[in-house]
Amino acid sequence: MPDTGSAPPETVIQVEGLTKVYGEVRAVDDISFSVRSGEVFAFLGPNGAGKTTTVEVLESIRTPTKGSITVFGRDLQESMKSVRERIGVLPQEFRSYDRLTVRETLQYYQRLYDRRVWEVDDIMELLGLDEKRDTQYMYLSGGLKQRVGVGIALVNDPDIVFLDEPTTGLDPRARREVWGIIRLLKEKGKTIFLTTHYMEEAEQLADRVCIIHRGRIIARGSVGDLLAEHGERRMMRISGCTRDCLVDMAGDLEIPISSLDFSPSIPVPDIDTAMRVLNYLRETGVEYREVDIMGPTLEDVFLSLTGEPLGSEPENGLVESGAE
Repeated sequence: MPDTGSAPPETVIQVEGLTKVYGEVRAVDDISFSVRSGEVFAFLGPNGAGKTTTVEVLESIRTPTKGSITVFGRDLQESMKSVRERIGVLPQEFRSYDRLTVRETLQYYQRLYDRRVWEVDDIMELLGLDEKRDTQYMYLSGGLKQRVGVGIALVNDPDIVFLDEPTTGLDPRARREVWGIIRLLKEKGKTIFLTTHYMEEAEQLADRVCIIHRGRIIARGSVGDLLAEHGERRMMRISGCTRDCLVDMAGDLEIPISSLDFSPSIPVPDIDTAMRVLNYLRETGVEYREVDIMGPTLEDVFLSLTGEPLGSEPENGLVESGAE
């Protein structure tokens, strides 16, 4: 019987053995991965892990020390100009010209491209910037400024959009607005290369995740696959229970709590343990407000693989913006 299923997604980025060295520091250390057409690919790791260095090499801003990169099936170094015409970039800590309006800003960047462009009015409509078209950039909120940045990344109607830490510094509402825009771009068929140190962001948006730590890739796959393989912890959150009470309960029930487990949560590896905790609460009269069992997260995956909680300090002596 002939195969009537859909063809597998095309690989649009292929990286093999990428290394980037600054002096004695290996910011990126022999990493390999691929990105498929139409997916949201999250490059996840703490600040200083090598994310920005990697993405800047892919954008042909930096030259790799060694390794091979193909984009759209072409060697990046040999086809740099044609590749640049088909990608859009929102750099980390994006800023634009204060006194240009939203419309003027998009028009300015649009003129930098020779290829077909996405109409400015259509971009503003897509990103919800219509009502701000005549507002100068300097008067926009943080979330709206990021939308303008995404708009600039779209002016050449790119096939791949690189978003480097697009929600850093935004409040929760603005962050979720940017998430909505990323989902819209995926619906439009764009391939999204997202760098982030927010585990929740990767869980919410990514089709596949690549976790980088100290310049090396330590895990890759779909969120579901990573949680199934590495996220063994399930936690019972007991709101209103003090830390001392939690420690006493764990001791009485012989449930180990590491120094990385914080009140008001306790590890429950199986249903029997969860039932023992519930019975303990009922029988001892411990005061609490509510109980909730939480499954593993990418934070747990990172902790399992590295033995460290996800931090924000540089891991290799280089900062996240510019050279890592």
